Amino acid sequence: GPGPGSFAKAPVSSRPGNLNGRVFVAMYHHLGDRNDPMFRTVSEFTHDLDRMDKLGFRPVTVSAYLTGHMDLAPGASPVVMTFDDANADQVRFLDDGSLDTTCMLGLWEAFAKTHPEFPVHATFFVLPKSLFGQPKWREKKLELLKNLGCELANHTITHPILRKQSDGRVKEEIGDASEALEKLGQPLPTSLALPFGSSPHNKELLHGFSWHGKHVELTGVFLVGSNPAPSASDPKFNRYAIPRIQANEGEYGLTYWLDLFEKGKVKVYVQP
Repeated sequence: GPGPGSFAKAPVSSRPGNLNGRVFVAMYHHLGDRNDPMFRTVSEFTHDLDRMDKLGFRPVTVSAYLTGHMDLAPGASPVVMTFDDANADQVRFLDDGSLDTTCMLGLWEAFAKTHPEFPVHATFFVLPKSLFGQPKWREKKLELLKNLGCELANHTITHPILRKQSDGRVKEEIGDASEALEKLGQPLPTSLALPFGSSPHNKELLHGFSWHGKHVELTGVFLVGSNPAPSASDPKFNRYAIPRIQANEGEYGLTYWLDLFEKGKVKVYVQP
């Protein structure tokens, strides 16, 4: 009989196709009740998922976005869900080794169970030394992320302001992190999220360099602010400076852009 994927997917919205529309790359850091733009409360995070789902957004990884292989149904728009710094509140396990339902991954997994059209496909720009805390659960966490369809990506080793570093130090930060990701089982090359959104003086390094006898390549480089990104097929797309939208309530935050989108003021990528 016909294999999976041979049935046409039902259209998600009546939006006409637009392969050169903008892509929302959402940027998350912490979960919690602190009044701080780096924090999303539990209710805000679950509301983000629900709102984007209802508006016809579907989660894709950074890799899928950069290659254009997003596997979207007609009328769907991608949202690239990114999580920085490998904070413990993103992926936390309980003492029995089960996923804590109150961490970001736990909340999203619960949402995806009742909304299978919004699967947990996320990109984690990790700091390999901390890697979500809880060292004894590290391997189990990585296995879970992989099974859910998530990926790990480069955020350097010590999160420095790259603009202030020598070329040698920039190579070390990106190159060592790339090696660490490979050891963790993440296929290379990966993308990079610039710590604090700060680019090295020598932007050529972002186009690749040699480190420990190997070529280090980056598939894309992500900034911190603060507007929707071009699609990878847009002639204006610059893969070495891709903007992201901080998930917060402030000006140019995620809520601001979703509000504008609902008013018809943002022409997003729509799968034909």
